[in-house]
Amino acid sequence: MTSMQRQIEAIEQFVRTELAAEHSGHGFDHIQRVVNNARLIQQKELAADLTTIILAALLHDVIDEKIATDVEQARQKVKTKLTENGIQDGQQTAIFDIIDHMSFSKNLNQHQTLSLEGQIVQDADRLDAIGAIGIGRTFMYGGAHDGVAYDPEIQPRAELTKENYREPSTVINHFYEKLFKLAATMNTQAAREIAQARTDFMHQFVDQYLAEWTGQR
Repeated sequence: MTSMQRQIEAIEQFVRTELAAEHSGHGFDHIQRVVNNARLIQQKELAADLTTIILAALLHDVIDEKIATDVEQARQKVKTKLTENGIQDGQQTAIFDIIDHMSFSKNLNQHQTLSLEGQIVQDADRLDAIGAIGIGRTFMYGGAHDGVAYDPEIQPRAELTKENYREPSTVINHFYEKLFKLAATMNTQAAREIAQARTDFMHQFVDQYLAEWTGQR
């Protein structure tokens, strides 16, 4: 086993433990899929550093405000774990820069500049928000937060901002407000191609859902 493999394995185990109680669609299974997506994209963007990509993909939700009750404490815990496993300061800076600027909410009011590695991790994370997996995760998140699946009286918001992003809406509205739009935000060609197919599938699902809701099918 190489030094890089040992580092990744140690961080992977750390993340698995940290997210063991997460059941809103951001658990370790999500992390594994993001890592797999990132590896797939990186194969076509060979200039990018794979270790930085994998470590950022593994850690990106551990210090997210959706998950961590104390973000600063979680951040320090991550930094300690990276240091213990021989991740140098420069690479740690690159990893935290990705995590700090990749999220959808951070980019609502102002686009955040990302390295190529960051663009790949962002694409990988957004790919897991769409398609068949994305549909399942969206309903999981809505259920975990006592959300409403659908209410024809509640219209989708025309625009999401950092201020209104966490305000209650419906699960079906989330497709119109965010998920259908993610394909256009992908940074890499590889991700754009995957995203388009997954978006088409989501449109089919929502069309069927609404038809069943109204008794048309």
